[in-house]
Amino acid sequence: RQSGRAVAVTLAMAAGPPPPLEPYPLPTFPEEGFSEKFLRKTRENPLVPLGCLCTVSVLAYGLLCFRKGNTRRSQLMMRARVVAQGFTFAALLGGTVATALKPRQ
Repeated sequence: RQSGRAVAVTLAMAAGPPPPLEPYPLPTFPEEGFSEKFLRKTRENPLVPLGCLCTVSVLAYGLLCFRKGNTRRSQLMMRARVVAQGFTFAALLGGTVATALKPRQ
């Protein structure tokens, strides 16, 4: 006399190996080019590109002053560049925190 479990195991072995598991389909996202991604990120946090633009502008003007020999203005612009970089970093950090705290949709 066989128990119910032994019969089930015997029947399962007679049926052969189990069928392969079907993988779950991966979610698909639309392709996003550089310009679309740049515009989306700029809309999400407009202060970061503004800070980058200010940093590059102050740096370029400071280098121009340095090349012309105006060392006093050049030093002032290098200090202003550090301030602009700090603003950019603060904007980036603030945007990251705001995105992390935003509820998922």
